[in-house]
Amino acid sequence: MANKNYYNKENLEKEDIRNLFRRYKEKGEKEIRDILIEEHLYIAEILSKKYANRGIDYDDIYQVACIGLIYAIDRYDIDKGFEFSSFATPTIIGEIKKYFRDKGWTIRVPRRIQELSKKINNAKMQLSQDLQRSPTIEDIANYLNSTEEEILEALEASKVYTPQSLDVTYDSNNDDKEVNLAELIGEEDMYFSKIENNDFILKIMDKLNDIEKEILVDRYFNKKTQVSIAKSLNISQMTVSRIEKRVLTKLRKEVEKTLII
Repeated sequence: MANKNYYNKENLEKEDIRNLFRRYKEKGEKEIRDILIEEHLYIAEILSKKYANRGIDYDDIYQVACIGLIYAIDRYDIDKGFEFSSFATPTIIGEIKKYFRDKGWTIRVPRRIQELSKKINNAKMQLSQDLQRSPTIEDIANYLNSTEEEILEALEASKVYTPQSLDVTYDSNNDDKEVNLAELIGEEDMYFSKIENNDFILKIMDKLNDIEKEILVDRYFNKKTQVSIAKSLNISQMTVSRIEKRVLTKLRKEVEKTLII
């Protein structure tokens, strides 16, 4: 059995956690599993808060997130080289979104999100014709005189607030048979496929300087505006904008290198 005194939560360090995952994979001890669950409950809490106030009680979302966390712990293979947080996050989000879909409730959407979503759809069609390509988030934001943050918020919200019946049928490409949406859905696998992308982003962040990292995290993870970031760093909003564009350019170049390889 695991040593409770040694594996006290307050004493756990990164290498201790890695050793616990290795031991759980080999022995499957329930006590170790419980320790790992308790140690990573913060991930379930953070992700649950992200989906709160969307028509379903927070406590229900948190319970589902905890189930997703348990699934992630049971499936995690430390030898594959992924950080557990990168592995667990898409797994938990997948469970939460499936819960929203299966619950089948009518979820209230903020009016501004509804209106912006309609404008985005119209902008996509117009820009596709004008640019002869699929518009980027930046293209849409400029066209609608909005911010990229607002566009991303509306696009993300539309995924959660527009559940689709699993009984919808599609024509099969291989024969004349119709296929139910339920047979095509692989939501959990879809999120697993993003794990490498998450690790890729973490590696890219190592190539940014401190201020670039801070601006990237504040803009796209903490959802702060350029104005608020500028105040906290005591620089101009224009400087924040230039640095943000520089960071995005670096990320695009690294992505292009990866695709070429």
